[in-house]
Amino acid sequence: MQDLTVVLDTAVRDTLAYLRTADPDAAGELAELRRAHLVRPGVVVVGETKRGKSSLINALLGVPGLSPVDAAVTTAAYLDFVPGDAFSARAWLPGGEEVPVDDLATWATGKQRARRIEVTHPAPLLRYLSLLDTPGAGGLDPAHATIALAAVRRATALLFVADASAPLSKPELDFLTAATERVDAVVFALTKIDAYPQWRAIAEDNRELLRAHAPRFADAPWFPVSARLAELALGGVDELLEESRVVGLQHALIELAGRGHQLRLANVLRAARGDLARLHDNAEARVRAAAADPASQAQARAERNALAGRKRTEARQATLRLSTEIQRARVATVGHLRTRIGEVQHVLAERIDATGTDGLPDEVDTQLQAIAAEVSERLEDTSREIAERILVETNSATISLRHRVTTQPPRGGSGDNVLIALSAGGIALVAGRGAALGIAALGGAGGLLLPFAGIGLGLAAGGYVLYRRRVHNDRRQAQTWLRDVLAEARAALGDEVTQRFTDLQYTLSVALDDAIERRLRELDAHIAEIDAAAAEDAAGRARRRAAAQQERDAAATRLRQADEALLRARALTPAPIDDDRETIA
Repeated sequence: MQDLTVVLDTAVRDTLAYLRTADPDAAGELAELRRAHLVRPGVVVVGETKRGKSSLINALLGVPGLSPVDAAVTTAAYLDFVPGDAFSARAWLPGGEEVPVDDLATWATGKQRARRIEVTHPAPLLRYLSLLDTPGAGGLDPAHATIALAAVRRATALLFVADASAPLSKPELDFLTAATERVDAVVFALTKIDAYPQWRAIAEDNRELLRAHAPRFADAPWFPVSARLAELALGGVDELLEESRVVGLQHALIELAGRGHQLRLANVLRAARGDLARLHDNAEARVRAAAADPASQAQARAERNALAGRKRTEARQATLRLSTEIQRARVATVGHLRTRIGEVQHVLAERIDATGTDGLPDEVDTQLQAIAAEVSERLEDTSREIAERILVETNSATISLRHRVTTQPPRGGSGDNVLIALSAGGIALVAGRGAALGIAALGGAGGLLLPFAGIGLGLAAGGYVLYRRRVHNDRRQAQTWLRDVLAEARAALGDEVTQRFTDLQYTLSVALDDAIERRLRELDAHIAEIDAAAAEDAAGRARRRAAAQQERDAAATRLRQADEALLRARALTPAPIDDDRETIA
């Protein structure tokens, strides 16, 4: 593979040198991707829900039940399996906090909120690579697919799982196309072959679908497997292990992991290919514009008018859709807040009746801080879900959300922080101006980064003063004080929740409008090229056309070099060995 390493490294280096001149922003992203250090090859397992992803991972690791198998999995967390001397697990919460996991099934099935769960295990396969399961990608609808695509960004290679019950669906094919914009090597697994005798026909149907919709994978190998037979084989029945065919996939993944450096170079080149194709297309458009062809001019103007018309006609629909999502989420969050405040009031009221008022202010302060933390986490999760759903639904082939969009919703007050002091209850609510949401659309997959400043809520000094002045050891006065404090806290926090959702609606509205405006500016520049060419004489148009052709040819040369290197990189993906069985490689 040494020659292939040289070919890939040369293609990456030449592409980076070209992009530094043609598109410095793209070159910066590519350079950062190239600098990323490959600690251990990582295979990300993706596919529709109920296709047997988790069961297959358990079979590959030889540990039944390790990755929880649940058809109702809806969590946004993914499971990262890494090597270790003994089993352990830890989770990263939405706010970034790391906590130990005692019951993996409870966390992985969404009963506990987590962004990522790392599972350490001494399984032999993990000595060669890490496996990343994406149970939250069930259904591969736009919102769930976004979660899986975020995980794919960490992949050295993909293990795409389909089952033998039916051919690939359109969502699966669409997801495959999006996922492989930055990952070159894909291994296909066809699960449940023990349950569907017609699996060979399904495999051939899948190949035909790939030829039609994803030609790059038309000749890719498929590994037929049965996780159920592999699990039964752990009882000592070697014949079942052979029938499961899981060992062949294990060997293929180990072989793939041994080519980690070449795979990383191929992934960098695969990511760069999209920029090269874009630059080539832009140069080709300038070549056509230099001809001052009336037909091209009419086509460009028609596209611009159509997009402007779409902006006018769909603006209200998008606004209504966004407003509905925001309103639904706000009502749900305020309802959750009301419930939590009621629970705290009930518990503390019983405490007053049972043990008196000693330490009551400190307990109220602790409970309010806990509620504020819960609401902050809920706001972060809900805002991210809305942003992903709205922007993914609105994105199209003509609108790019690649660049960072950062907006600062207009809010009252001055200074760096907004402080709401409630004298009656003595509640202090501090919300940083950083609460303004920044949205970063990552790549073409619609992945989003939503930094969300937390809400601080606790009992202010005025609350303690009011307690000492009115309550002392009077339980009836304590009950009144508690009711007033919690009522004002609920009102203050409810107002902040409403403001946060207002900020989110503003930010998303600006992001959507900005995406369309950027495309309109690109079309205006193209039309201006055509108009400028039309105003020149034949010699001027010839010079303009020659310059554009030179740019197009330079991009075509780099694109051809990348494609040739990526074509050779297909040899990195191992083919299945079927012994005396039929081969579907």
